[in-house]
Amino acid sequence: MTSPALDASPPLGLLDLFGDGFVRDPHPWLDTLRAQAPVRHDPGTGLWLVSRHQDVLRVLLDPDAFRPDNAQHAVTPLPVAALRVLARSGFRLAPALANNGTASHPGLRRLVTRFFHARRVAAAVPVIERVADELLGTAQEQLDASGGCDLFPSFAQILPCRVLMELLGIDGVSPATLIRWSDASLELFWGRPAPQRQLELAALVAEFHQWLTRAVTDGAASPGSFLASLAAHRLPDGEPLDVHTAVGACFFVFIAGQSTTGQLIATVLRLALAEPGLWSRLADEPGLAEAWVEEVLRREPPVTTWRRVTARPVELGGVELPGGAQLLLMLMGSGSDPEVFSAPEDMCPHRADVRRHLAFGAGRHRCPGASLARTEAAVALRTAARRLPDIRTAAAEYAPMLGLLSFRAPLRVAVERP
Repeated sequence: MTSPALDASPPLGLLDLFGDGFVRDPHPWLDTLRAQAPVRHDPGTGLWLVSRHQDVLRVLLDPDAFRPDNAQHAVTPLPVAALRVLARSGFRLAPALANNGTASHPGLRRLVTRFFHARRVAAAVPVIERVADELLGTAQEQLDASGGCDLFPSFAQILPCRVLMELLGIDGVSPATLIRWSDASLELFWGRPAPQRQLELAALVAEFHQWLTRAVTDGAASPGSFLASLAAHRLPDGEPLDVHTAVGACFFVFIAGQSTTGQLIATVLRLALAEPGLWSRLADEPGLAEAWVEEVLRREPPVTTWRRVTARPVELGGVELPGGAQLLLMLMGSGSDPEVFSAPEDMCPHRADVRRHLAFGAGRHRCPGASLARTEAAVALRTAARRLPDIRTAAAEYAPMLGLLSFRAPLRVAVERP
């Protein structure tokens, strides 16, 4: 997977962040942005695209100058009809985690981190293995019956959802419903849907918000669960956490903890199956699954971009930005910056400097679930290679891609037996 030379670079005037060409292969565009316009205004979205590793890192490490307030704003303005649907449900995304630059953020982050710290993730490995084995058993039956199977809905998508529900003590909703709500939320806030589609998505997001509100307020959460911990949390002034902020925290954790991890697993599986000689080694070679996941995170992360807004006029990458400038940090592009990674277009497991990638962000807003996502993806990959050693990507398979502003992954991982 090699990006073309810059003399064959696509013209930036034709860049469409939602276009099929960019979604299918963003790397030529990202390479051109880094080389020719590392901080560039995109007229299609009104965002300033920041593509060099050093500039992205600077923004992430300075949340006072580059605030997270816009991280969860709808990319495509919502029509009045969709806003009414959301308003009737009481929908509101108060500053909680990814979009929180206030004094309440450190305490909320510590609360979330307690549920995803390294010891808890290590203890969850048997849960991940058990659920993965169960799901792959079903996939194996489908392969036996028909010779083919799509590992995205049957495995990659549902595995992290079920694991998250067990780890956080979530009940009263099916995994399929939680996945549907999460996917609708991603599309509504990070996609470019038509007005009628926005209305349909708003109805699902309203359902999600109403369920989250009931879960936070009904007092039925199990002791020690994530929801019970939110109910017991106190803000810096000693006041209990308000319902809107608690719901906002759940909204982010539930989506990030299962949708984006499912996207990572799908990408990891698809690229591993396409890499000559890799699949047969994954089941038994120590550390290979983990190394492959890390290299995928560098080159093809599921969270491709993230937003920030300037708190005041500032210079970035040689460009003077006004206060209130909306930035789009090209996380995927930063992972292929040749100033940081040698031969960035090559997939090299055990790359020495791979942990310099920014797939999980950096600084005080770095993803608190990074360890869980890495572990789930590695366990999923290793278990799939062990349970399904003789599969290959289905012949002539065209994988549709999720192409949202900040999320990209294959929506199919169709496999077959030779």
